[in-house]
Amino acid sequence: MSHYYGQFINLLAAILLLLSFAMLGQRRILSLINLFMAQGAVLCVSTATVAFVTGQSHLYWSALITLLLKVILLPWILHRLIRRLNVKWDIETLINIPTTMLIGIVLVIFSFNLALPISELAGTVTRATLGIAIAAVLLAFLMMITRSKAVPQVIGFLAMENGLFFAATSATYGMPMVVELGIALDVLVGMVILGVFFFQIRERFDSLDIRHLEQLKED
Repeated sequence: MSHYYGQFINLLAAILLLLSFAMLGQRRILSLINLFMAQGAVLCVSTATVAFVTGQSHLYWSALITLLLKVILLPWILHRLIRRLNVKWDIETLINIPTTMLIGIVLVIFSFNLALPISELAGTVTRATLGIAIAAVLLAFLMMITRSKAVPQVIGFLAMENGLFFAATSATYGMPMVVELGIALDVLVGMVILGVFFFQIRERFDSLDIRHLEQLKED
C-alpha cells in the first residue's frame, strides 16, 4: 500500500514542478497568483499524504498551516494588493519567455543530478522527490531575477519558500512545529511589510518597476 502512496506523492511532486514551469512562463499577474495558490494546494495535499503514510502527526498541522496561509490568506492579500495598487495585468520580463524556459530546463537537469547521490542515501518514502523540490526552488529563484516588477518577484520568493518546504518534507518529514510556525509568521509579517513597500514605490514613482529604484542612488 505504501508503494501506491509513494507513487501518489511522486505525482504531486510532478504537478508541483509543472506549476513552477507555468509560473515561470506566465505573463499575467492574476494567473500567477492563482498558480501560486494551486502550488500551495498541492503542497498541502502532499504534506497530509506524507503524514498519513509515515504517522508523523505534526505534519497534519503543517498541512493545515499551508492551507490557511498559502491557499487562502496570502492569495487574498495579493489579490487585494493588485486591486488597490491598480497593477497592470501584464508582466514585463528581463529575458524573453522561450529563453527563460530553456534556462529552466537546464536548472531541472542540474537539480536532478545534484539530488541523485542524496536521494540514494535517504531512507524516506519521498526520497525520489528531492530533485523536484530543488528544481522548484531554482525555478522560483529564476522567476525572481527575470521579472522587473515587484509583485511577481514577491510571488517568486513565496514560491521559492514552497520549494524549500517541500524539500524539508521530502528529506526529513518536515521541521519542528515551532520552526514552521515561526516561518509562517515571518512570511505573513513580510507580506505586510512588502505591501507597505509597494505603496511607497507606487506613490514615489507611479510604477512598481524596481528599476526605478536606481534613481534613488542618483538623488
